[in-house]
Amino acid sequence: MIITYFGKQFFKIQQGETVLSFNPISKQSKSSKTGMGAHFGADIALVTTNHPDYNGLEQLSHGERTPFVISGPGDYEVKEIFIKGVLSNALLINKNYINTIYILSLDNINIVFLGTLSNGEISKEAHEAIGSPDILFIPIGGKDLLDAKSAAKFALSLESKIIIPMDYDDASLKAFLKETGEEKAEVVDKLTFKLKDLEGKEGEVIVLKSI
Repeated sequence: MIITYFGKQFFKIQQGETVLSFNPISKQSKSSKTGMGAHFGADIALVTTNHPDYNGLEQLSHGERTPFVISGPGDYEVKEIFIKGVLSNALLINKNYINTIYILSLDNINIVFLGTLSNGEISKEAHEAIGSPDILFIPIGGKDLLDAKSAAKFALSLESKIIIPMDYDDASLKAFLKETGEEKAEVVDKLTFKLKDLEGKEGEVIVLKSI
C-alpha cells in the first residue's frame, strides 16, 4: 500500500493496481492552491463533504480511468472493497454540511477517514463502525475542524495503530505532536507499508508532507 498526500485532505492510496482518492481539492477552492496540480486516474473517489476544498472530482479522471464516486453515507462494494460511510456533521465558515466518515479495509488493513470532523461527539453508530482502526486519518487544524488538542484526545481514545494528521499548518502540527507525545514522529514524502508493518504499533503518528 502506498499513501501520497497532496494537501488539505487530498490523499491517494494505491493497493496493487487499484487507486483510491479521498477529498480531492477543487480548482474552485479559495483556501488551498496546494494539490490542485495533482491529476491522476482513480478507480474510487471518496468525498466526505460537498465543499470546494474537498470535492474536486475533476482531478481524478485520466485517460480511460474514471472513478466510481462515493459521496455520502451508505454501504458500498467496489472492486471487492467494502466501504461504509457513516453520517456526521461539519460546520465550515458558519454553514452546516454533511460530513461522511469512511471505514474500509484494504489488504486486511482497516482504514478510517474522518473527513471534516469538527468535534469528537459522534454517534454511537459511528463509534461502533470505527472501532479501533489500523490507520486513522484525522483533521487537526482547528478553525472549523478538530483542533490539535481535541484531535489528539479523540485519536488516542480510538486506540489507532497509526495516526495520519491532515488539514494542518506548522503550528497545529507542532501542537498535535506535543499532545500525542510524538514530537519525534516520522515525516515522509510517501508512506509505503504492508500489514506486517503494523505489528507492535500503537498510537504512532506519521506525518506526510504534501507534494
